[in-house]
Amino acid sequence: MAEEKVLIVDDEEHIIELLRFNLLNNGYKVFSATNGIDAIKIAEKEQPNLVLLDLMLPGIDGFDVCKEIKKNKETKNTSIIMLTAKGEEIDKILGLELGADDYITKPFSVRELLARVKAVLRRTYPTMQLDGNIYESQSLKVDFERHEVFINNQKVDLTLKEFELLQILIKNRGKILQRETLLDKIWGYEYIGETRTVDVHIRYLRKKIEKDDKNPRFIETIRGVGYRFNQEEE
Repeated sequence: MAEEKVLIVDDEEHIIELLRFNLLNNGYKVFSATNGIDAIKIAEKEQPNLVLLDLMLPGIDGFDVCKEIKKNKETKNTSIIMLTAKGEEIDKILGLELGADDYITKPFSVRELLARVKAVLRRTYPTMQLDGNIYESQSLKVDFERHEVFINNQKVDLTLKEFELLQILIKNRGKILQRETLLDKIWGYEYIGETRTVDVHIRYLRKKIEKDDKNPRFIETIRGVGYRFNQEEE
């Protein structure tokens, strides 16, 4: 694979320099911007694999930058990790709704941020296969057309809602899906309400497809937000 490109967008120069130094040392090609307008221009020109995007920017804030990147056909597949000094859950949720792949709250350790970068980029270029109506990884196979699920070549029986839940998670793999979104898409609820329904079905689904449902490798819980389907490590 070609050298992966990361765009850092932050109005604090010392943060840019800290991240640039560590990303370069880990083999990434790095670009930077201190405001939203320059960030959008650089993203369109360089088409980075990933953007580390601060929310609090002068002029155009991080939310608007995210929207612009995601609506541009040249950059819509760019991965985005939001950087924010805020701990407000609403900021995290709004960022994810706009298409961000992950978020990290300042102050953060460089080691944690590099791990997040690596994880998001790994999901961008997955080793798993999703060919037409078939998803297949090392131990899990799902036939969406036949509504069949296999773990280590052994068929697993899922209820209709469990299957629909697994399907939407896989087809949005690597993305964090809110409980409310899953509730609306699968159960048709158009209000924030019985999200416990989602949690119960996730619990039953994990018991059927995870080797250890207490330490799941496929369906990750994002505390306070929702769930994410992760590729299986080879």
